[in-house]
Amino acid sequence: MTDYNVLTNLLFIYTVSIAVVFLFHQFRLPSIAGFLVAGALIGPHGLNLISDIATVQVLAEIGIVLLLFTIGIEFSLVQLASLQRLLLIAAPIQVGGVIAITWLGGTLAGLPTSQAIFWGFLLSLSSTAIVLKALTASEASDSPHGRATIGILVFQDIAVVPMILLTPILAGPSDGAIAPVLLSLGKSLVVVACILVGAWYAVPILLEHIVRSRSRELFLLTIIVLCLGIAWLTSLGGLSLALGAFIAGLVISESEYSHQAIAEVLPFRDSFNSLFFVSIGILMDWHILLEYPFVVTGLLLIVLLVKFFAGAGAVLAASMPPRSAVMTGIALAQVGEFSFILAQVGQEDQLLSGIQYQIFLAVSVCSMIITPILIQLSPHLGRRVEAVQRLHRWFPGQTTAHVLEAEGRHLRIKDHVIIVGYGLNGRNLSRVLGETEVPYIALDLDGETVRRESAHGLPLFYGDATNPTVLRHVKIEQARVLVVAISDPFMARRTVQVARGLNPKIHIVVRTRYLRELEELHQLGADDVVPEEFETSIEIFALVLRTYQMPQDFVMRKAEQVRREGYALLRRSELPELAHHLRGGTLTDVEVETFRIEEAAPAAGKTLAQLALRLRTGASIIALTRGGVTESNPSDKTKLLAGDIVVLLGSRDEIRRAMEFILTDQPDR
Repeated sequence: MTDYNVLTNLLFIYTVSIAVVFLFHQFRLPSIAGFLVAGALIGPHGLNLISDIATVQVLAEIGIVLLLFTIGIEFSLVQLASLQRLLLIAAPIQVGGVIAITWLGGTLAGLPTSQAIFWGFLLSLSSTAIVLKALTASEASDSPHGRATIGILVFQDIAVVPMILLTPILAGPSDGAIAPVLLSLGKSLVVVACILVGAWYAVPILLEHIVRSRSRELFLLTIIVLCLGIAWLTSLGGLSLALGAFIAGLVISESEYSHQAIAEVLPFRDSFNSLFFVSIGILMDWHILLEYPFVVTGLLLIVLLVKFFAGAGAVLAASMPPRSAVMTGIALAQVGEFSFILAQVGQEDQLLSGIQYQIFLAVSVCSMIITPILIQLSPHLGRRVEAVQRLHRWFPGQTTAHVLEAEGRHLRIKDHVIIVGYGLNGRNLSRVLGETEVPYIALDLDGETVRRESAHGLPLFYGDATNPTVLRHVKIEQARVLVVAISDPFMARRTVQVARGLNPKIHIVVRTRYLRELEELHQLGADDVVPEEFETSIEIFALVLRTYQMPQDFVMRKAEQVRREGYALLRRSELPELAHHLRGGTLTDVEVETFRIEEAAPAAGKTLAQLALRLRTGASIIALTRGGVTESNPSDKTKLLAGDIVVLLGSRDEIRRAMEFILTDQPDR
């Protein structure tokens, strides 16, 4: 007879989790805390609904593997290199500081040295899952304290490995047992290095061939196999599955397919990762809170304070602002999910007794539950701390403004254009944006095109724009314009709908084939729709007029007039009266044109007063863009420089004379 125990267990887990997490959501408590409580309810210390805990733990470990895999994808080696000051200074100080303080406190409390150090290992780790979710929700991942927190979390995740390897030594090996452990560690590092080098060359080639098939299912299966496969190979070297998954993520992060990879894996990660927190709740005996309330409360306060001061002090030592130090210290104050894995290893090696293990679980779970509340309060406390003038004298040059200026604006992409589709339209748009120094990111599902163009340094990535995760990774919340230049009508409509939901303020421009699709695209959230059918009609009548030897300027004027009149009627934001005035010709003489100042232009180096452009040509400069910053109504003292983009206002003839004057210093009359 078929055994359905696994299915029954999963049904109990997810049913109870839905109810508990929904209740927690109503009180704005973290969902992770809800999973922990759900596990306690259905576990052997609660309603005892779960009969096969071992199977649940296996599924939970898959969740941890996928969590580290996505962390590896999100933090590539390039990003890790930018965090080198934090990884080399702040992170070791934070981890080492917690271990040292815990060892000292444990020794004074009467614990053996080995157990005191092991408790330091447990408490030095923070929750990557909780903190990353909180930073993402508050859009603080790119802030100074966000990068500091992320850098320390990555270091902690890597530090788990040597901690696990050192645990048998702390358990009291015989005199000759340390050498084999160190030899095993060396062999493990060699195995990991070989896997990393092999994957670095093999994975991009494999993904390139998979993407060419244009099969989403094949791409998803390949990503899962790479994640689990590299994790399994790493485990053969004596290291953890989690570290192998992190290495797999790092390898994929260096390819142009990383955005789509994380979007495909994310649903699986969240599903399995919830099982991990449920499994911890299952193992926890909640009666400990009733039997030892003062012990658990006292240890919780000590843990929060020790980890806060260790994290804040480490960030200050890395020359970060006091405000960032306070917010980072609060973010790292809880005990992490990898501490649970390490605690199980320590329990097997008899470094933790049964009651100590349960007290550790109680303190850790309580610290996780309170963390989101503390993180919400941290900005207010950080601002209060930075307002203390004495700190400015103690830490000169360590304000948030100084750090942002020193790190450069390239760390943040904002007010950029997202181009969906890198065909002819997308390619032409990206070239113009590049020439005018407007930041942009492009997405395409043609793997060959992505590989070829990204090799030349273009910000082009493989990704499906209908997936919200992909759009979030290209910072749609901070983008100004989204251009949908794909030929698939369904994908275009879905992209517009998803993008409008993620960023209600973004300006969406859509290319479509037919006029009949205009109304639906506008209803879904598009601001401007460019139908190819309409543009084709303009090109056709222009060709016909040229056949009858009509003057070129007459043909161009007619084309521009039809465009203005037509698009005024097609845009939902235009009023009918405006279209009427355009057809009547009352506004046809007023135009706005942009013009780039080249190095050889005579106008370069002259002020607007010296040019006297309005007196000589009739056109006016109403705005000027320099270095990505636009200045409206520039003063007469403003000097034009090479690379400036000026905005001209006037009739067509006036603008033509102004351009001629800027180029030759002689207006064409």
